[in-house]
Amino acid sequence: MSAELRNHDRELFWFQRRLSLAAVLVVIGFLALLGRFVYLQVIQHKHFATLAEANRIDIQPEAPNRGIITDRNGVVLASNYSAYTLEMNPQKIADLDVAIDEIGKIVEISARDRRRFKRLYEEFRTNESLPLKSRLTDEEVARVAANRYRLPGVEIKARLFRQYPFGEVASHVVGYIGRISQSEKERIEQQELSASYKGSDYIGKRGIELSYERDLHGSAGSTEVEVDANRRVVRVLSRKPSVIGNNLQLSLDIRLQKIAEDAFGNKRGALVAIEPATGDVLAFVSKPGYDPNLFVDGIDPQSWDALRDSPDKPMLNRPLQGGYPPGSTYKPFMALMAQELGVRTASQAINDPGYFRLGAGHWRDDKVGGHGIVDMVKSIVISCDTYYYQLASELDIDEWSGFMKQFGFGQKTGIDIDGELTGILPSREWKAKRFPKDPKLHVGDQVSLGIGQGFNTFTPMQMAYATAVLANRGVAFKPHLVKRVQDARTGESRLTQPSPAYTVPLKQAHVDVVLKGLEGVVTAGTGRTAFLNAKYSSGGKTGTAQVFGLRGGDYKASQVTERLRDHAWYIALAPLDSPKIALVAFVENGGFGAEAAAPIARKVLDAYFDPALLDAAIKKAVSPAEALASASLQREVKRAR
Repeated sequence: MSAELRNHDRELFWFQRRLSLAAVLVVIGFLALLGRFVYLQVIQHKHFATLAEANRIDIQPEAPNRGIITDRNGVVLASNYSAYTLEMNPQKIADLDVAIDEIGKIVEISARDRRRFKRLYEEFRTNESLPLKSRLTDEEVARVAANRYRLPGVEIKARLFRQYPFGEVASHVVGYIGRISQSEKERIEQQELSASYKGSDYIGKRGIELSYERDLHGSAGSTEVEVDANRRVVRVLSRKPSVIGNNLQLSLDIRLQKIAEDAFGNKRGALVAIEPATGDVLAFVSKPGYDPNLFVDGIDPQSWDALRDSPDKPMLNRPLQGGYPPGSTYKPFMALMAQELGVRTASQAINDPGYFRLGAGHWRDDKVGGHGIVDMVKSIVISCDTYYYQLASELDIDEWSGFMKQFGFGQKTGIDIDGELTGILPSREWKAKRFPKDPKLHVGDQVSLGIGQGFNTFTPMQMAYATAVLANRGVAFKPHLVKRVQDARTGESRLTQPSPAYTVPLKQAHVDVVLKGLEGVVTAGTGRTAFLNAKYSSGGKTGTAQVFGLRGGDYKASQVTERLRDHAWYIALAPLDSPKIALVAFVENGGFGAEAAAPIARKVLDAYFDPALLDAAIKKAVSPAEALASASLQREVKRAR
């Protein structure tokens, strides 16, 4: 019995020990839980409150409305409209082709839609959704919404779209927008502009849309919303509105632009018309052009290949990026330079036998037997090559180059769109760099330069600028396409070029001699036929620029491949006593300037001086879409204010 009592005591002892240990463990566990509770609820309260708030609140970026682009008279050239887009997120879809086929059973998906989507996917490889079909009708939106449950990764989004009502007209001026690429995203980050582009998918790619991107884009806003566990919006907490982009008023007159483009027909070429007293570019033509609307929601590969591979190069901005010898349109500037440098006087004449010889070199005039006695004015009127061969041989090439730079030859004019070429204005330094094995610029090289051939390579923009400076008697305004930048919220605007850039020091008597020669071209010279019975006075100069060497043979256009034929030029200013417009017309491989380029210039000048012709042009060009865009502009400006 005593043994049993001893066992009971031992069991009781160990039980108490275990109970005490358990109590200690419970207390330790409780203290640990209490400590953890204090840590989470007190010490980490702010951190977890922030996380909870982040789960409850979502910040949704709001892309800004892009600024409107109008011509000088307020006609809309680029505007915005909203529409629904069917988009797919490739990261949430296992098989894109199968998914597109399924969507195609609900709404029509064209072959172009498929090609465009695949091109965007291959180009961007983004985690964000990409547009498959744009501008959905209300019925299409309803169909997709009703079938969303079986279309994972498919969304309907309301988007702002850019619209170019005039299509191909002025396309190289206005340019277009496109989806932001990875390199553009990196550039935006480097320029610390990421905040302004939150929620934005598009950016200016060419033309004014590119060069004035910062003005046009505006600043992004945001909406703070409360969401539930499924990320559905419960309520809007606050909103920071986006800032609409600035509106741009171009110097361009879309009526004159339309007439100029139509005047080219199917010809390739360029035309630039400038208001000499301001530098306003009134018309800026590059033919052929392209439809910028193709790029708005992504161009499909077939359309892109057609533009890229076309032998007519519709994507080439010829006024800025086409470098050509100026031909005889260079001669008036040669005559002005000869007087300013003291190499020739207006009355000093030469005898033209029909050729010019210098050592073993022999250069022919265009007229067999020559033009006889030729003074400066006559040399311009009849476009006497021999006169300028001889003049060029007597000039110092560096003095020559220095004078011509003042008129913008071989220089970027600084016009406010990207891509302008420098061109070539030969000098001793240029020759040494360009031809290190034959660094000396020989007198024989200079002879051809005198008639606008040889190494001379200028853009139509440079030719138009030089003509405008001449028309303005040496006062130079920087050429510009944007006349005013307007704050869409306040309506306040500022001029982009309020004052002259510089003045070329010229003796006005020397300018008068050249203008008299240009007048003679129109009344009695190579431009007479094109300007017969014009109701305004003008001066002009034709030019025919050789494309390839004849090697002593005679030029016959009918026997030369079309793309090897001469280029045709015409420069003009009017009215002659006080020019309001200066222009250059250039026809690529057009042949003689008098036949191909001068008639185009005539049509543009006729329209410029006849409001009825301008109004008729715009009536033909205006479409219902353009009228809608104009109304949209007024609503957007009113709403922004």
